[in-house]
Amino acid sequence: MKKIGLYYNFDTVKTKRVANKIKEAFENSGEYEIVAVDVDEKLTEEQFMEYDYMLLGAATWMDGELPYYWDEFVPAMEDLDMNGKHIAIFGLGDQKNGTENFQDAIGLLGYLLEDRGAKLYGFTNTEGYEFEESYGVRDDKFMGLSIDIENQAALTDERIEAWVKQLQEEGF
Repeated sequence: MKKIGLYYNFDTVKTKRVANKIKEAFENSGEYEIVAVDVDEKLTEEQFMEYDYMLLGAATWMDGELPYYWDEFVPAMEDLDMNGKHIAIFGLGDQKNGTENFQDAIGLLGYLLEDRGAKLYGFTNTEGYEFEESYGVRDDKFMGLSIDIENQAALTDERIEAWVKQLQEEGF
């Protein structure tokens, strides 16, 4: 059974809801054990590096910023050797009210961790979204799963199921 660390803030209602659905989708296969880690509880480098396979959840805040709980951990991440780490990122954003920075958090985490040697999985299509710019897009794909509960809540479950299946097919 593959053990995966699932990192997000337990106090964020929408991110927690999405994280729980991702956890359930993985665990339904019987091949994965998902261990949730609260990034807002003074996350240490040791806790962050504990798993070789990691799911990271972050909403894009205000003008394309990481939530404070991730932002406070960025200096520690800058010193980590992420070689051998397999990372998949899911982001929450509002494409109508954040059209100029939709899903920037995916890119902020993705590029940071890739620059330190991590391998990213789970890039998803940008079709079906309407936004102007995103730091979380590379080669016309989001650098992870894009969820917009504000404007496309009805698509959330379908997108999660497809993403988890994609990750499994990619060997995550």
